[in-house]
Amino acid sequence: MNLSKPLNKYFDHTLLKADASTAQIDTLCKEALEYDFYSVCVNSCNVAQCSEQLKGSDVKIAAVVGFPLGACTTATKVFETEEACKDGASEIDMVINIGALKEGGEDYVLKDIKEVVKAAAKYDSIVKVIIETCLLDDEEKRLACQLSEIAGAAFVKTSTGFSTGGATVEDVALMREVVGDRLQVKASGGIRDYDTVMAMIKAGADRIGASASVAVMEDSKSRI
Repeated sequence: MNLSKPLNKYFDHTLLKADASTAQIDTLCKEALEYDFYSVCVNSCNVAQCSEQLKGSDVKIAAVVGFPLGACTTATKVFETEEACKDGASEIDMVINIGALKEGGEDYVLKDIKEVVKAAAKYDSIVKVIIETCLLDDEEKRLACQLSEIAGAAFVKTSTGFSTGGATVEDVALMREVVGDRLQVKASGGIRDYDTVMAMIKAGADRIGASASVAVMEDSKSRI
């Protein structure tokens, strides 16, 4: 399969564990520099540390917001977004209010995303909307993608990796079908090997969120 860019540039090299240490975040950044990944993806409290470690490089910083449940208030998500952007995040991966979506609260979900997009835009940052596909039926997945587009997001993203399931090829294909080439699609959650990465890209993923990025890159060397 012909890739649209080098494999390393698909990766948001990720560490979101609750017990992540400063030493582990430093290692994440060093690996991102060594492999020239597109970005690191971290909790908002780690953004400033990553900014320091990645200073002068072209490795970007993505911060998760409202993570992993999406159930905090919009104002809270906006505040966390602005804090992360001030600390150096150029991408915000926000979790939608899943309960609101499932009970028909489209207006709430739309406003929730819109406000985060507006807050990020003040800092020239983009927003990826995590819709948590494992908790949605196909109709809800479509609706979440449509609301994300209307709200001005740059990406729709499959999963947090902290719920009942992660990315699937079927969900990536569905999301790509809904957003066309107007938004990008990020596959994240449970992606741990080269073959799965390639399957996600084939299905339409523009970006891969993974903690196993280094292992995948090492495996890719024997696949050429």
